[in-house]
Amino acid sequence: MQDFFAKYKIEDEVIAAGVSGGADSLALVIRLQQWAKIQNKKIVALTVDHQLRPESAAEADYVAGLMQRLGIEHHILVWDGDKPVKGIEEEARMARYHLLQKWCAEHNVRVLATGHHRRDQAETFLLRLQRGSGLYGLSGILPVSRRGELMIIRPQLEDTPSELKEFLQKQGIEWVEDPSNQCEDFMRVKIRNYLPILEKELGISEQRLADTAAVLSRTRAYIEEQVDKVVKNQAREFADGLAFALPEKTVAELSQEICYRVLAQLIRRGGKKEYVPEGEEMLRLCCNLQHCDEFKGCTLGGCEIFKAMKKIWIVPELGCKKILAKKDWEAFCSRNPQYGKMTLPYKVRRVIEHFSHNENAV
Repeated sequence: MQDFFAKYKIEDEVIAAGVSGGADSLALVIRLQQWAKIQNKKIVALTVDHQLRPESAAEADYVAGLMQRLGIEHHILVWDGDKPVKGIEEEARMARYHLLQKWCAEHNVRVLATGHHRRDQAETFLLRLQRGSGLYGLSGILPVSRRGELMIIRPQLEDTPSELKEFLQKQGIEWVEDPSNQCEDFMRVKIRNYLPILEKELGISEQRLADTAAVLSRTRAYIEEQVDKVVKNQAREFADGLAFALPEKTVAELSQEICYRVLAQLIRRGGKKEYVPEGEEMLRLCCNLQHCDEFKGCTLGGCEIFKAMKKIWIVPELGCKKILAKKDWEAFCSRNPQYGKMTLPYKVRRVIEHFSHNENAV
């Protein structure tokens, strides 16, 4: 644990950990607690009760009792409401992260640890391969990623499930086996059951798959560095991310991959989305912006993208047909005089003025 926190320069005083009662997450929280005692840090365990199985509440209570015995602060977060009939696995994952993220935001906790391990990495690689993912998807589970202001860390990606269970056995800790982990209605479980066959018949082991994801992850990191440089040096941001502008010349000269990633980042930020738009839609936009002189604009990812003043503009898509009157813009500029000196396209002015009604100042 110490090496992981030192490598990624994580110095927060409080670390939250998602704990389901399974071996991987229990090993995580106990290892974190052992590290925290030495470092004088605090660990908070969070259990999400999805209420998808009758026994889920009892399992959450078991974790609560175990955490109390170990002296670890613990909270149960319940996924209330109707549950989906289809896509349960993905919906449950999204609900879980929403609840964890919400708790962390409300309690000013900036780091959340999860118990993903090496087999999870191998399964994720194959799952995304089956879905036709590109470089970013095949890079697998990242050791550190972000959801808004929350940093999500995965310190156990190099550990195997058997190593984590052996650790718990030495600690005298029992874990809960989730029956859904044996249900082949879920694609991840099907892939898990095929992993031994892949290794036996083709020599494709969990370690080989994890190593491949790591190689692709390094390539992804390099591309992200180049994308960040373009965004930092070429993109101009207005009104704290309400609008972005890129010179047409810059966009035209970028490689398709970097263009794709730059636009995806700005659209995700402008549209306030967690994920970027579908790959085919993004590729079509790149092609239009780089090779079509007659591009008339489009909407994508909650944003409107258009050309004006030799720039590519990205602004949030307004759900209303509001017309910005000259007097309203002048009134806005009187409150925010920096905008009175700018020459901005009408659509940009309209968005900035519209959203200013929800803020004290832009």
